[in-house]
Order: sequence, then C-alpha cells, then structure tokens
Amino acid sequence: MVIRGKTIHDVTNDISRPIESAPPRDWFLAMAVALTLLAVGGYFLGDMLWNGIGRWGLNKTVQWAWDITNFVWWVGIGHAGTLISAVLLLFRQKWRTSINRAAEAMTIFAVLCAAFWPLVHMGRPWLAYWALPLPNTYGSLWVNFNSPLLWDVFAISTYFSVSLVFWFIGLVPDFATIRDRATDKWSKLIYGMLSLGWVGSARNWMHYESVSLILAGLSTPLVLSVHTIVSFDFATSVIPGWHTTIFPPYFVAGAIFSGFAMVLTLMLVTRKVYRLEAYITMEHIEMMNIIIIVTGSIVGIAYTTEFFMAWYSGVEYEQYAFINRATGPYWWAYWAMMTCNVVSPQLFWIKKIRTNLVWTFVLSIIVNIGMWFERFVIIVTSLHRDYLPSSWTYFTPTITDIMCYAFTFGLFFFLFFLFAKFFPVINMAEVKAVLKESNSTSYRARRTIVDEPVLPLREKETFEAKS
Repeated sequence: MVIRGKTIHDVTNDISRPIESAPPRDWFLAMAVALTLLAVGGYFLGDMLWNGIGRWGLNKTVQWAWDITNFVWWVGIGHAGTLISAVLLLFRQKWRTSINRAAEAMTIFAVLCAAFWPLVHMGRPWLAYWALPLPNTYGSLWVNFNSPLLWDVFAISTYFSVSLVFWFIGLVPDFATIRDRATDKWSKLIYGMLSLGWVGSARNWMHYESVSLILAGLSTPLVLSVHTIVSFDFATSVIPGWHTTIFPPYFVAGAIFSGFAMVLTLMLVTRKVYRLEAYITMEHIEMMNIIIIVTGSIVGIAYTTEFFMAWYSGVEYEQYAFINRATGPYWWAYWAMMTCNVVSPQLFWIKKIRTNLVWTFVLSIIVNIGMWFERFVIIVTSLHRDYLPSSWTYFTPTITDIMCYAFTFGLFFFLFFLFAKFFPVINMAEVKAVLKESNSTSYRARRTIVDEPVLPLREKETFEAKS
C-alpha cells in the first residue's frame, strides 16, 4: 500500500508539496485545455439557452438523446467515489486509503456535471425550482410524485449532499496539517477555517471515526439506490427495450464499472504529475482492475439476458427492439459498446496487462467510451423506431450537442485540477494509519528477494523503531 520505506514525515512532505509549491508546467497546460473547453462550450451553451433546445439534434420521435445519455453517463462516473469511500471502509479494505480522496472529489464534480443536463434540458433553467415539491402561487401546479424523474431529484440531491459531507469530513485532519505548516497568513486563515479547529486530540479522532462510520453507513444504500432510481426513468416506461426488471442491477454494475475506469484514468495521471508512485502503487491499480473485470462481466451477462428475455417473452416488438440494436441503423454504436464493455475488460485477466500502466490507462478510457455508447444505444435505438413506421427517424447530434458535452468536460477537469492544487489529493491521516504495516511488509519482501540473513535482534529492533 505504501512502498519505498516512507516515514510519517515523508508522507506529510510528499502530499503537502503540491499545495505549498508552484504548480508544475503540466498543471498549467491541463488547466488551459479545461478552460478552453469551458469557454468554447460555454459559447454554444449560451447560444442554445438563448435560442432554445431546438439547437440540439432532437426531433419529434427522438425527444431524448444526447442530453439524457450524458446525464446517465456522468451519474455513473460519480458512483465509484462513494463506493470506494463508504463500502470499502465498512469492509475494512485498507487498499482504499490512497485513492479514496480523489475518488470522492471526482464524485462531487461528476454529479455537478450530471445535474447540468436536466437543468438545461428544461429549456428554461431559471424555472428549475418547478421540479421541486414546493408550494407555489401559480395555482395547483405540483410535481408528479409517481414519476421516476422526480425520484431522480430526491436521489441525486441526497447522494450529492451526503458525498459532499463525507468528502469534507475526511479532509479536516489534513487541512489542519496544512494549516500548521503554512507560512503566510492567508493560508493559515483559510486552512484554519476549513480545519474547524482540529487539534488532533483523542476526542477529535473519536468523533472523526464515529462520523465517518455513520456517513459510510448512510452512503452505502445510496450507492445502490441512486443508479437504481436513474434506471427507473426507463424501466417504468412501456417502450420496447426499456421496460425490463434487469435495469436496476444492470445500471448499478455499469455505474461502478465506468466509475472505477474514470478513477484509474485520473489517478494514473495524478500519480505521474505529482510523483506519488510510492502511495498509489501497483497494488491499488491491480485491485481496481480486478473490480473492472467483475463489473464488466456482470454487464456482459446483462446484455445477454436482455436478448434472452426478449426472445422468451414472445413479444415481437420487444424482439425487434433488440435485433434492431444489433443490426439496424445504429449497429455501429451497439458493436462499439460490446467491444469496449465486454471484450476489452477481459484483457485484465492477463496479469501482465493488469499490472501494466499504459495498458491500464488505455483500457480505462476505452471502458468509459463503451459505457457512453451503452447509454446512447439504450436511449436512441428504442426511440428512433416507433410502432408507426411513418414516424421512424434518425438522430444525428449537432455541433451544439457536442460542444455542450465538451463544456461539461471542461467544468469537470477545471474543478478537479483546482482540487489537485489546493487540497491534498491523498488522505494523509489514513495513509499514516497503514504505514507501519506497509513498511514491515516491504521490509520482509525485500529480505526475501535479496536472501538477506536474519538480522540480529538489536538491529531488528532499530529497524522496527525507525519504521
């Protein structure tokens, strides 16, 4: 979990260094790309808000397409953060310690990008509060409590709130460390406020542990419920290809699948730029790749089950919906989805690929491309062929569709790069908690590899004391 014989002092120095020193050149280049996407995408977004969502490629038959695809995709990206933080904490998985902080931040930013899509899809985002169950002065205008679209509002807002609190609570001890190391008054003031008066007493740690476990217990059902409720947007309808009971577990597995892939993409870059190879080790990368194998296999089984249930139902419209996905006008999207989501993760069964950084980085991006195609295939292929052949049509995204999507990427990476500069990207307190165990394991491994003789008792005691 931690290699190269790091001490507690080394952990503090290595993780605090990016905050206390000037950003590297790569950080400025990455931030420039993010700001460019924000600016260019923001221009097209403003044009769309001014002229209406007719700027998108939607038509009378395909009334959901690029917007809802991106919404579900971003919600899925945000799934891994809470899973790594909450579920793995409850199961006492110590390999989560170096990756949970960045994964939690990724969750917050991904949910913000997801919330962007239903907001702008309204066409009048300044009336977004109409989606909330609030009394109003316009007459008997109430939201439909039977609609899963309203359930989305509750589920995602709850998920965002709990994830934000969980993320911030975990940062408090590290903020205190940065406060104590700060040399200028503004840093001391800002990080002092963020640390909430933390002094590192036994009472502080007791409350910290208690709150962490309570939030983990609250977050765990949210991991399952949020994407389950997102799947109800489709599963409770009567459109062929959508109304199926496999959608909730299938969507949850797919969300974990894509979320872990995005965590890998971000952590591999962060690991290299900030020289954190001693903390984000091959152990972490291999464990995440194993989870990708498992969830990717579940997704593959779900694809097969959909075809089986369509055949078993005997409903010709349901059968046509799935045959049309594989052989119809959008066949290219379907087979891109199958290749990226089902075939490519199976390469991780090979240990040399599973422990290769380049292969891991490439396959993590391929998985997220495949998961985007999955949502696109589910949504568009079930809509563009209706019961009436006279209403059949083909959806093609416009430049406004594409650039609004680019805007969300710019927003996500802009927020993540700011986080990486001003907040510790690794949880110092939790890494220090596993440091002694990691160092003793590294010591035993080194002794076995070089076939050193057993140290005399006095030298052994000195080594363990230093560890």
